[in-house]
Amino acid sequence: MSTPTTTAHDGAHEQQQSLLRTFAQQPRTVWVTAFAAVIAFMGIGLVDPILNSIAEALHAPPDKLTLLFGVYVGVQCVAMLITGWTAYRFGPKRTLTVGLSLIVIAAGISAFASGIDQLIAYRVIWGLGNALFIATALAFIVSSAKGGQHGAIMLYEAALGVGLAVGPLLGAVLGSWTWRAPFAGTAILMLIGAILCAVMLPADGPRTDRQPVRIVDPLKALRDRTLLITSIGSAFYTGALFTVIAWAPIAMGLKPIWAGLIFFGWGLLTALAGVFIAPRLAGWIGQRGGVITAIAGYAIVMALAGVGTFEGQVWLIGLAVVLSGIPSGVLNTLFTGLAMGSGDGHTPRSVSSAGYSFLRWAGAAVAAVLVAHLAEWFSSTAAPWWFAAGYCVVAVIAVSFVKIRSAEEHDVEEEAVLVGAEEY
Repeated sequence: MSTPTTTAHDGAHEQQQSLLRTFAQQPRTVWVTAFAAVIAFMGIGLVDPILNSIAEALHAPPDKLTLLFGVYVGVQCVAMLITGWTAYRFGPKRTLTVGLSLIVIAAGISAFASGIDQLIAYRVIWGLGNALFIATALAFIVSSAKGGQHGAIMLYEAALGVGLAVGPLLGAVLGSWTWRAPFAGTAILMLIGAILCAVMLPADGPRTDRQPVRIVDPLKALRDRTLLITSIGSAFYTGALFTVIAWAPIAMGLKPIWAGLIFFGWGLLTALAGVFIAPRLAGWIGQRGGVITAIAGYAIVMALAGVGTFEGQVWLIGLAVVLSGIPSGVLNTLFTGLAMGSGDGHTPRSVSSAGYSFLRWAGAAVAAVLVAHLAEWFSSTAAPWWFAAGYCVVAVIAVSFVKIRSAEEHDVEEEAVLVGAEEY
């Protein structure tokens, strides 16, 4: 007679074997795309550990430093409107390859920047390249992976987790030598990925085989009430998220290696929570309930960071950053689950997610630009954290107006993890 412990052990062993089989049977085109995706996801966490080193070397004030994130996400906000059209017009492989090439160029010339304004300009190029690559990388992995959509999702989640966790560590290790090294290292790795993708990925088929997409289609998708309200709520939450990403390194003032370890913990918990905690939470209290609970938890963590900054307790800020990865991972999945459950059934899923991502990135861009000015206007380095907590309150209010069909309340689509991953 089997015991619950034995059954659980057998289930875990079977899941592990399934994961290993899924990884082993993938074609090389999937592995090449996944490798490039890992490097792309490393891009944002790469900068966090070296932010203070950049400030010292380039004599950059906080409002210039936060623009490194503001322009990056601002460009991605606009790019969400054109990625679908470019993939239709020029083909997914061409779009992906151009995106990779732009990242290589931006990261490479960033290593030789002589001023903060140059570095900010190069991040514009980087953001555009990242948007073009990520949108089409998803399509390549989903269409080519063995084991169906579930196998593709496992692979993409693995790429997300590795990228989010390794990015800050790479930035910290190389940044301990010079702030230029992480940019150069990323450029080299991404160049390898770009060459592999250009050589190994299948050529684009004729345009007539692709679904037509217009630039205005994502904006038209926002006419759906549920999608619009969900997107507004996500925009305010993402503003709080980018307060962590853009302001925490400045508030902590740590050396690259310590900042890198903190953001390593943040990235790891973000990836794990999106995969393991989010579906279970939705099963218990529904998607909307899970979103509201996670946003409330994020507000508490923001208040914790505010107290740590006000009291000068760096360890408390670091703890808040790491813990924020849990609600962040949950929200990456459940927020997109709510958004994907909306629509009239006639709008392609990719178009709806592009409209959703457009508003979400807009919230990130505004918050990243505003964060340093808030500290200056209120003469307090803790002020951005209190505003981040306020963003969460607005997000909770917005989500409370979302109505979804009861059949979808507890059922999180696997694709939600993929769409949520686009945030990075």
